[in-house]
Amino acid sequence: MSVPAITETRQYLTFHLGGEIFGMDVCHIREILEFTSVARVPGTPDFMKGVINLRGSVVPVLDMRLKFGLMETEKTVDTCIIVVEVSFEGEKTIIGALVDSVEEVFELDPDLIEPAPRVGSHLRTEFIKGMGKREDSFIIILDAEKMLSSEELLVMTVSASDEPHGARAANE
Repeated sequence: MSVPAITETRQYLTFHLGGEIFGMDVCHIREILEFTSVARVPGTPDFMKGVINLRGSVVPVLDMRLKFGLMETEKTVDTCIIVVEVSFEGEKTIIGALVDSVEEVFELDPDLIEPAPRVGSHLRTEFIKGMGKREDSFIIILDAEKMLSSEELLVMTVSASDEPHGARAANE
């Protein structure tokens, strides 16, 4: 049983979070950055690590582990930020997603992706587009457009635009 929204072979970037493999359609990926430092913005949700300066633009960064209820991401040599483009209020919005490591880009046929499992009515899983099967493992395919709720995106983008003056200099 395939996912109705996925009708053609697509390329996915795979990455690791807490021992699990996740994937995201490459059409939403702008670039992958080495993790250096993030300027913390006071009063933001725990999953928002802060902001970075990306060629003069302020980009909010979320810790994907915290977003998904895992332990905070520990910085290692493999830790990186995936720069993702999503639509928010009719405009393209750029966010950074902090992950344990990036694996690879590969193609996955729609018949190898099953719908996300139903795990109860009170758990939020709409950001999972499906479960991809590759060799002996599952890949949790994320829907980049639904990773964050409208309210969370609003908080992140407003917080990034209200960034303190020192945050820009800290990341240059």
